[in-house]
Amino acid sequence: MSVDSSGVTETVIQLSGVGKRFDPDVVALDDVSLDVRAGEVVVLLGLSGSGKSTLLRHVNGLHLPTTGSVRVLASDVGTASGAELRRLRTRIGFVFQQFHLVGSASVLENVCTGGLGSLRGPRLGLLGYPRRVRRAALEQLDRVGLADQRFQRADTLSGGQQQRVAVARALLQKPRILLADEPVASLDPESSAQVMQLIADISREDRLTVLCSLHQVEVALSFGQRIVGLRSGRVVLDRPVAEVDRAGAMAVYSAVGARTEPVLAGAR
Repeated sequence: MSVDSSGVTETVIQLSGVGKRFDPDVVALDDVSLDVRAGEVVVLLGLSGSGKSTLLRHVNGLHLPTTGSVRVLASDVGTASGAELRRLRTRIGFVFQQFHLVGSASVLENVCTGGLGSLRGPRLGLLGYPRRVRRAALEQLDRVGLADQRFQRADTLSGGQQQRVAVARALLQKPRILLADEPVASLDPESSAQVMQLIADISREDRLTVLCSLHQVEVALSFGQRIVGLRSGRVVLDRPVAEVDRAGAMAVYSAVGARTEPVLAGAR
């Protein structure tokens, strides 16, 4: 993990009193404060509509807070200029539930699109990318175990393989932070475990900070280092995985109407 001169692990994501309203009657986030340190694997748990996706989109500036502040890699997301946000996003990878691959394009070309943030102008076909980008894309495909499929059409792969391609595409940016929004929701249990193990291994190898939303409690407890539970836009649980059992994690989903009481006392 990255540390500052005093030996304290660096905080790379900091939400302070963040509120988000999409209109006067729709509160997506309600006074959320959250610090994520470099190299942590933090899992967001909660029902659909609890604010998980909205929180992730505040980290890379796709949403801006109505109240409070968001600092990411020492940048204030809420006050950053358009150019500053674009630079910040090159340091933040994003993996979605739906893979967002171009099905008719090759696996390698799909991974190459992860380098578009550092290139000028559009790219037509695989050979439109510089050799260095194609080489780097192949290296990332090798990391996720799909180098041999590099020339296959993306839509010929299984769901688990397509999500691994999406992970390789995000890694091509050489990000410091990886956001993952329900990355295994559409996968079978075996593929889910493979994708999450891959993300956990890469986090450890690259000292990559991971902020990931999940529905599957067992997966969260197996691969996360820290669990943050959201209910109705508020943080109701924030504990290291070692201090959370299945019943405690499942309590995040209960008592939906309760907006103020934490699931476990001492949520940090």
